[in-house]
Amino acid sequence: MTNSELNDLLLLSIRSAFIAGKTIMEVYGHDHLVIKRKKDFSPLTIADQSAHDEIIKFLAPTGIPVISEEGSRVDYAIRRNWDYFWLVDPLDGTKEFLKRNGEFTVNIALINYNLPQIGVVYAPAAGQLYWGSPEQGAFLLSTTRFHYEITADMPQIVRLSEKLPFRSDKVHFTVVASRTHINFETNKYVKQLRKHYSKVAVISKGSSLKFCLVAEGNADIYPRFGPTMEWDTAAGQAVAIHSGCEVVRYDTGDVLAYNKKDLRNPWFIVRRNMII
Repeated sequence: MTNSELNDLLLLSIRSAFIAGKTIMEVYGHDHLVIKRKKDFSPLTIADQSAHDEIIKFLAPTGIPVISEEGSRVDYAIRRNWDYFWLVDPLDGTKEFLKRNGEFTVNIALINYNLPQIGVVYAPAAGQLYWGSPEQGAFLLSTTRFHYEITADMPQIVRLSEKLPFRSDKVHFTVVASRTHINFETNKYVKQLRKHYSKVAVISKGSSLKFCLVAEGNADIYPRFGPTMEWDTAAGQAVAIHSGCEVVRYDTGDVLAYNKKDLRNPWFIVRRNMII
């Protein structure tokens, strides 16, 4: 795929994320949001399903297969032969959405040969859209400088966006951890870090925004020692790696890969300039 074709798909991803985010925010203040419980008892809301429908409207015409958290599953015997596919979480951080703390995102990634090539992470409540591609790098686009009805091309979007990572003035070595899923293993890992760094700060954040904090340079590491699915991480991984971070399996140190037979992720670490 050429750079021009990738830029077209990146622009499409950004547009679809904005529209999905608009749909999510239209139902954000409703009192009755949960429409059913999934098999794992996690909630499914009106916003999850509506955002999925909007994203599919944008992505389906590309002819590239789509795996979405809210879509039907494709047998591994079929998808194992895909060179490219979209990996989508229409509303990542549904529990944060229900808590109304703003820490939820729309995640859209294009996977090429089992690795994220481009990624978009949009936090509609915060008005922040992170995007990354191999040609451009990683950026943050503020919706205060943009509109849902997007007519800009990619050069205009680049001009409106801020390049990642930012110059950080933090003085502590900073760990970002899950707001909902922090556990014994994570706390143990932070204890190990305190042996190597004199000042270690821990901050909590929901959804794929944890990837984005490391991509910004406002956190040094994100250890995830709990369950996640491929659609939870792909877009954030793309933003992180294109900002100079690495995303690796905790057990082997290999790059976190996608389109596995089992779509559950192993434990992993997102890090920037680490010795551990």
